[in-house]
Amino acid sequence: MRFVPLAVAAVLALTACTANREAGPSLGAQPKPSGSASQALPAATLELWHGFSTDAEVKAFEAAIAGFNKKFPQITVKAVKGVQDDQITQAIRGGKAPDVAASFTTDNVAQWCRSGSFQDLTPVIAQDGVDLSVLPAVARSYSGFEGKQCTLPLLADAYGLYYNKALMKGEQPPRTLSELTELAKKLTVRDADGEIKVAGFIPTVQYYENSPSHLGPMVGAKWYNDDGTSAIGSDPAWKQLLTWQKELVDWYGHDKLEKFRKSLGDEWSAEHPFFKGKVAMILDGEWRNAMIANDAKGLDYGTAPLPVADDRPELYGSGFTAGTVIGVPKGARHPQHAWELIKHLTMDTGSLVTLSNALRNVPTTKASMESPDLSKDANFTTFLEIFAHPKTSTLPASVNSVFNQEAFATFIAKWEKGDVPDLDAGLKGVDKQINDKLKLSGG
Repeated sequence: MRFVPLAVAAVLALTACTANREAGPSLGAQPKPSGSASQALPAATLELWHGFSTDAEVKAFEAAIAGFNKKFPQITVKAVKGVQDDQITQAIRGGKAPDVAASFTTDNVAQWCRSGSFQDLTPVIAQDGVDLSVLPAVARSYSGFEGKQCTLPLLADAYGLYYNKALMKGEQPPRTLSELTELAKKLTVRDADGEIKVAGFIPTVQYYENSPSHLGPMVGAKWYNDDGTSAIGSDPAWKQLLTWQKELVDWYGHDKLEKFRKSLGDEWSAEHPFFKGKVAMILDGEWRNAMIANDAKGLDYGTAPLPVADDRPELYGSGFTAGTVIGVPKGARHPQHAWELIKHLTMDTGSLVTLSNALRNVPTTKASMESPDLSKDANFTTFLEIFAHPKTSTLPASVNSVFNQEAFATFIAKWEKGDVPDLDAGLKGVDKQINDKLKLSGG
């Protein structure tokens, strides 16, 4: 999947989304009916909202639903494509929620769980004996909040390193930050005026997928303390990461790097600079493999885990993950039917393999990742292994997730430009911004 832009307005609206809406049936543990689940549930039509929009994506989703229809022929699923989080929120608030909703981003999960906008799946998970240990712990963590499993992971994204083999000229992908620095400098090509023609690696957070959340796992950085307050100013790993980053930015020259960055093609087009040989190494998600197959046929490239801090070798092989989540909104007309659909889409191996093969995202259960029917080559397998790595991490759930990420990214952009004279004081300032927002939100 491709991450959609962070919808700040949608997050702000979530705090009020439990008011002034129709009350729908609640999803909870029910007396065990006699016979199979398919026999027990009456006929119904479910409305499923999701963000997938291309013909291939919609076709894959329909194929997964077809498997559900074989189990429950009396249930009709009406899938609505291209729906974003703000539309889901507005529908819940207005009493017109769908039975099932899927989101591309985990940024809203905490608020959905806390506000009751999405129903807690914990009772039916327990009743049906669903073993969540088939999911990596990190996937369970980004789909719930404060003990409520109000969504389940559907497909996942994992982030690693892509490298152009022709530009590497036999060099191996770097395993540490110091190796990344050395290789980035070696592979960079400048013209006679010192302008960048080919970048070995672009370190700025303003470049495509180089967000703080994606970079942080390279040094094992923490976002929050146990009490939910910001750990950015107190965790030395962030200072280590930003010091490394700034040194490489300075080597390029901030203005020259910005000029080069702004000259590059669109991230989601066939003009992507990695496709064109303008950047030798990039941080990116597993979906880039499918885009390369479509838009850059013949590109000789490889994938590897992201480099890690020199003093944290145990982190190598891990990375950042997040993904699509799916749940039952408050006010759903058929919550028990909806649960059966969610259980099928998130736990059935055939369904997950069908979706992964079509969409080229990481399937989330151990069985689906190991299925012989899963299409995978060496470049895609890298991301399966990153997702399954015990030290792979995610952005911990927070009711102010969007604000926190934007506040930190804004600070880093100033830092790499040279507008922050004292890094320690600056990081503590970010802590204050985040903690003040947390107090306002009652967190």
